[in-house]
Amino acid sequence: MPYPSAAELLAWYDRSARTLSWRGQTDPYRIWLSEVMLQQTTVVTVAPRYARFLARFPDVQALAAADWSELAEEWAGLGYYARARNLHAAAKAIAAGGFPADSAGWRALPGIGPYTAAAVGAIALGEPVVPLDGNVERVVSRLFAIETPLPGAKAELGRLAQGFDAQPAMRARPGDFAQALFDLGATICTPRNPACTICPWRPDCRAAALGIQASLPRKAPKAARKPLHGVHFALTDAAGRLLLARRPEKGLLGGMLGLPGTPWRDAPWAEEEALAHAPLPGLAWQLRPGVALHGFTHRDLSMRVMAARVQRLPEGAEGATPEEAAGRLPTAMRKLLELL
Repeated sequence: MPYPSAAELLAWYDRSARTLSWRGQTDPYRIWLSEVMLQQTTVVTVAPRYARFLARFPDVQALAAADWSELAEEWAGLGYYARARNLHAAAKAIAAGGFPADSAGWRALPGIGPYTAAAVGAIALGEPVVPLDGNVERVVSRLFAIETPLPGAKAELGRLAQGFDAQPAMRARPGDFAQALFDLGATICTPRNPACTICPWRPDCRAAALGIQASLPRKAPKAARKPLHGVHFALTDAAGRLLLARRPEKGLLGGMLGLPGTPWRDAPWAEEEALAHAPLPGLAWQLRPGVALHGFTHRDLSMRVMAARVQRLPEGAEGATPEEAAGRLPTAMRKLLELL
């Protein structure tokens, strides 16, 4: 199967590369951090948070030495919070033993999968490996007109993507080649209405020749998302401060700050049943109107809020005004504030 020219893509990249704050460097910490942040999160969202994160944790030693609560607070609003836990665990491993020398070593660290390991390997270490993210999957599936649905096509797409390493231009600039593929998918070979007329690989694209580029990559039907239900308690003191509590270490939003509440489960909670989980069950808790909705990868969460007031929050408890809490809570928990 003939391959398009890596040199042509790199020439296009030299003219058209996006300006991103993590580009143009080979510091493995910064490359790794950017890749973790960008998983399931848009570039627009990540850009300011990346700079803020580095200001607080400028190197891997600073991140490894930080308390989890500091990292959890800084990660609030970025979603997929298991990434932050794995980032912390991997930082501790690196601080103890040094940065891995290759992508295989990165793959052995907590929470680092094939894509992140390959991205760090290519961009920071100069390995001739091709990271397979959604953009690269889309580009490769169209180049070679692969009609097998995802995720079943991943292995084939990975093999085809890695085939570019036979070209000297790719081997000379593996990091730039990987980022050129990212940019091609993000700006030209987009999910809908790809701009084929200005694509540097248009003459070599089999899907474009067949007129099926907009339908690729094909995807298997998604399984139905399962519901989750919870009730949370907004306890406010005379100064307007809300009681905050950390969620259980394991599970969704593990270890993150939030409003205290019931566990999240498949069945809705009756009010009396939920009150057994209230921080002070004897108070006159009032159910607020409305439902806060939040989508996780495979679950749809519905949360209700019950509110009560006290003169003072319990001794030793953590509290914050709603404005302060909005800057410290994950997105799901911030939605609860809107019901208040």
